[in-house]
Amino acid sequence: MESSSARVKQPRRIAFAALRHRDFRFYFMTTMLAMMADNIEHVISYWLLFQSFRSPVLGGFAVLSHWTPFLLFSVYFGALADRYDCRKVIQVAQIMFMGVTIAWGILFLTETIQVWHAVVLLVVHGMAGVLWGPGSQLLIHDIVGSEHLQSAIRLNATGRQLGVLLGPAVGGALMLLLTPPIGLLANALIYLPLTVWLLMVPYTGHREGALRAGGRSAIGLKHAVELLREVSGNPRVLTMILVAGFSSLFVGNAFQAQMPEYAEDLGTDREGFGYSALLAANAAGAVIGGLLLEGGGLLQPRPRAAVVCTILWCLTIAGFAVTTSYPLALVLLLLAGVFNLAFNAMAQTLVQVEAPANLRGRLIGLFHMSSLGLRSFSGVSVGMLGALIGVHWSLALSAMALLAVTVALFALMVPTRASFRSRTK
Repeated sequence: MESSSARVKQPRRIAFAALRHRDFRFYFMTTMLAMMADNIEHVISYWLLFQSFRSPVLGGFAVLSHWTPFLLFSVYFGALADRYDCRKVIQVAQIMFMGVTIAWGILFLTETIQVWHAVVLLVVHGMAGVLWGPGSQLLIHDIVGSEHLQSAIRLNATGRQLGVLLGPAVGGALMLLLTPPIGLLANALIYLPLTVWLLMVPYTGHREGALRAGGRSAIGLKHAVELLREVSGNPRVLTMILVAGFSSLFVGNAFQAQMPEYAEDLGTDREGFGYSALLAANAAGAVIGGLLLEGGGLLQPRPRAAVVCTILWCLTIAGFAVTTSYPLALVLLLLAGVFNLAFNAMAQTLVQVEAPANLRGRLIGLFHMSSLGLRSFSGVSVGMLGALIGVHWSLALSAMALLAVTVALFALMVPTRASFRSRTK
């Protein structure tokens, strides 16, 4: 039987292999800009919502309403990516992002923002994110092929995190230079390069076959369960999906929505610099993690290494939650970013590389459903529970619960070879 390493033709020691493809370099840069725009919107809108309502419950609801679409629609949008031209799918998502950031700007500029406005905009933003994900992964596969796929996945994740890193800095600068509402309006322009570039390239996301038009795309929990049954024969992929799901369920990125309160409790300034620095530290660690993976040939995609990174992430997040030192908080968030990026890049690589071509979009959607959709409930564990016991304790307890589950998975994990692809051809 063909092994996983044989299926992936990329030599392990080639650093930044995917950047040898000219079109991938363009996609890497434009995707990074779009992700930066996404995070500029988060930085400014979360800050303004906190200043307007000062509600941990609203912060938790922001996480819930934003990530629920990933839970409900990831498999469906993965099926759409399997079926249709991924360029058009991504362009629709980018237009949705632009519409949301313009709406934020107008509502804050006119001082007419209400809670229901925030709910609607966060849901639309979440729908755009889930629509973007599977199409993006299929498109990079089309651009670089199987030979450099692992490199492309790592670099794509790193580029997105670079956008996250730049987002707080640029968002903070826009708040100071243009005022927050005008900064949001200006931010809409940063989404344009990716949308325009997609008009000029031939890739559809379907290198290995023609688009499968027609028919009805599967949707809902029933189809997700069916995919889990199909993937159950591959313990490597199943473990990655489970660990990603538990990570999102207990912690996710819910602490980012509460970051203004953490910054204030740590005694930083009230103008937004300290808050932006905390967000930037987490993203900087993620970029470092990605560069170590790709440039140094470290932490090759293996299930055990991914689980260990998750355990270390739990410990650093718990440490951040309980520390009262701002410098230590920055260091812990930096390390948390390294471990989180390392796990997610390895997990995404394992799932995508071992997926058969006819199910790749759906399985990517299933992974996104697990790794992103279950973040909806982290808004409850960190945000809404934080209203009762404080956001520091709620985050620390959530991280410790995740640690216990991850250690159990680590103990039970059996590193066997996959038979999944041969069964699903």
